[in-house]
Order: sequence, then structure tokens, then C-alpha cells
Amino acid sequence: MEEIFKLGEISCPSGTLVVIDGGHLGLWSGERSPAEIDPALLGVDNPAMAEDVLNSIDFAAVGSDASAAVRSFDRQPGALLHDIPASRAAELGTLFEEHYLAVGLDARLEALPSRESHAQRVRRTAADGGGSFLMFGVPVVAVGGVPRDRHLPVMASRADLGNGVGPRWLEISVRVSDAPVESSMPLGDIGVDWARVLFGDTDALNSWQHDEPVDGLADVAFWGAAADEAAVTFAAPELGEPGEDGVRGWSGLAMPEAMEKARALLRWKEESGRRMMVDFRPHSHHWQVMRQVRASEVEAGTVDIGDARLLCAMTSWGDGYFPVFADLDPSGAVVAVRVRFSDLLE
Repeated sequence: MEEIFKLGEISCPSGTLVVIDGGHLGLWSGERSPAEIDPALLGVDNPAMAEDVLNSIDFAAVGSDASAAVRSFDRQPGALLHDIPASRAAELGTLFEEHYLAVGLDARLEALPSRESHAQRVRRTAADGGGSFLMFGVPVVAVGGVPRDRHLPVMASRADLGNGVGPRWLEISVRVSDAPVESSMPLGDIGVDWARVLFGDTDALNSWQHDEPVDGLADVAFWGAAADEAAVTFAAPELGEPGEDGVRGWSGLAMPEAMEKARALLRWKEESGRRMMVDFRPHSHHWQVMRQVRASEVEAGTVDIGDARLLCAMTSWGDGYFPVFADLDPSGAVVAVRVRFSDLLE
């Protein structure tokens, strides 16, 4: 039996909504060039590979058939090709030339003079009617036409799938209006590697602090087989966070003290081979919303940035690629933006 839940509300003062894996927002460049993002955040620690990533190039197609050529090339969603490592740029140009000659289109690739920021990718995608683009290879969805002046409910439908699988979300949607739905338009997929999806205002994301604390403070949490022993050794109390029974640690420490405690726990764990998880939690926007997620029965939480409210929810399916749709009224205005998980049942 399908159940309906209200996960919370968002507000979108810019009128443009971004749907993204909330765990990847440490990669968000905002108005800056993506070249300013540390390759280590992408898991790249080889110096030569890091240099290649830093020197990546964005390409646009030019010519009378440019748009059709890029879309039929089918390497990335949208009208541009983003984040092409420098070492692969020539190869990409050759492949594109072979493609447009084979299909008889008038087009060629030209490198942009500078990398397109993630905020600009959102604005351009929304202006083109909504859709998806890649952020360091991760699909992100953007759609415009969202009301700027009111809070919008985020609803979810859930069903118990039985056979030991348990309850799972079928879809999560931002309800924009109560108008009748005449049609639905696919916007593309979002890529999820952190088992969570975030609905956020594009301008608010420019101020998002993923790892940096907004108040200079941090928590240190630990749990697992050796947690009782560690609690005695380090005189650590129960953390006391809702939804985290049995988790020990310290909350509201100054960053230097929190970092030292986390390092001490990790040294103790690694030197002895004990089994235990240690989590360092700066009081960032990501921490604020995940604190609510862990305490929520529906695994959702919100965070306010300026006049915008953003909402993050766990997918309940883990990671994957999930399609996003815009429901439209008879005039073509957006009624709802939906992330659909029920395709996984097919």
C-alpha cells in the first residue's frame, strides 16, 4: 500500500531549482571556475593526474547544426561538453569530427576561453527549458519557473516492497502548484553516490559550506565494536544526538580541539587494529542538514541559507542514477519536479 509523506518545505528566491546529490556539494564551484576545486576532492592524488584535471577544458559546438551534433554525439547531456581533461581534448575533437561527418551535420568543437562555472551551467540549462548537465562527471538537474515568493512542499510516496526489502520511496517531488497536470517532461538523471538527494535554490548553493563550519565548531563521533573501550580510554560521553543511540564523542568543540581528538582516536584505532568508526563533523551546512536527517523518521532535513530553504533526503535505495521529471500544466508552467525511484522496480 502506497503512503504519502510530507518531508518538509523549500523556498527558491532565484526561481531556479537545482536537484543534486547533497554529498557532492563539496565539488560545487558556484560562480567560481571549476578549476579552483581541489582535485583531491575528486579522489585524485596523483600529481600528474591532478594537473590534467586542473587544466580541463569546456567545449561548445559551433555551426548551423551545432545543437543537433552535440546531442547526437551523446557524450554528455546539454549543449556543452564540460570538464574534458587536457590529455583527452585532442582525442575528443577527433571523435566529434568523425561523428558529425558521419551523420552529415555542420558543426565543429571550439574550446571555451574559460571553464563554465556550475552556477552558470544552472542558469543556461534553466534558460533552455530545464535539463541536466555534468559536474565533474556527475549528472545534475536544473529547472526554472519555480515560484520565488513562497514555500513549496516536498512530498514523497512510499511502499513496503516486502520480501525483506522493506519500505522504499517511489518518488520525491517538489509541489509547485495545485494546477492540473497535462504533461510530463523528462529533465534527465541525477547521479547519486552518497545515497541522498538535495533540492536547493541555485543562488543559495553559491553560499553553501560543505566542509567548513559556519560557527567555527565541530563534533567528533565514534561507534562500533571498540566504542566502549574507546569511551573509557578517552573519557568520551554519549554524543546525545537524536537518532544516534550508542554513538559516543564530543559536540561543539573548537575546530583545533576537535581535530586533535579525532586524530587521537584514529591513531589509537589504527595502532591496535580495533574495529571502530570515527566521524569528524564540522558544523557546516552539510552537517546541519544531515543532523536532522539522522534524527528524522523520514530521513529528511532542511537548512536555511539567506532567504532560501534547502531540503535533503535519503533516497532509501542507496546510490544510482535516478530520472527527474517536470510536470506541466496546460499552459506549460511547472506544477511539480519529481525524482522517480519506482523505475528500479521494473
